[in-house]
Parts: sequence; structure tokens; C-alpha cells
Amino acid sequence: MEATEANFSELAGQGHVLLDVWGPQCAPCIALMPAIDAMGAAYEGRVRLVKLNAPENRQVCRDLRVAGLPTYITMRDGLEVERLTGNDTSIEDIGAAVERLLNGAPVTGLPVPEHLR
Repeated sequence: MEATEANFSELAGQGHVLLDVWGPQCAPCIALMPAIDAMGAAYEGRVRLVKLNAPENRQVCRDLRVAGLPTYITMRDGLEVERLTGNDTSIEDIGAAVERLLNGAPVTGLPVPEHLR
């Protein structure tokens, strides 16, 4: 599911979410995209995969304090649980973060701004 400022709250505000913040010029984003899509299918019904095109949604990225790409954020009910960012992030790292999310990892990040929840 593609998120925008208009639908971010609806897509990422409830349940377990893996937010994939990507950009079309980001080589690591594009390289991981097929594996992220497969992960989204594997966790369907338990974790919602939400994609956010950073260049098209700069305000949402600013509000979420995304400083670089790729960025992967696990969320529970609109609150950040874990953030992975940088070129060296692997699909194994992301899978482990999703498992921690499902196993009840506590909220550790800053709260998602209220207007995005």
C-alpha cells in the first residue's frame, strides 16, 4: 500500500505496520524492494506493509524525522517501535525487527506526530 500525507493515518495508524520509506533514486531501496514485497506477502494478515515514496511525501518524511534512505520503521498502533536505516540494512535485519514487533517489543522511538496518527 502506498502512503501519502492524506492516507498515512489510515494505513499506518492501527495494528502492526512495516513502513518502507524509499526513493526511486535510492539504489539500496530498489535492490531490497522485491524482498520487502515478499516479506509483506509472507506476513499478510499480521503485519501491513506500507510504502512511502520520500520525494513525493517530503512533509511526512520531515514529520517522521526520516534523515536518509532507505528507512524501515516498525510501528504498532501508530507508534514507532524500531527504526532501521542506511545502506547496510539487510533483509535479515528487517525480518528480525518485524519478528520483534510481533513478539511485543516496546515502543522505543519518538511518537509519530499526532496529525499522522
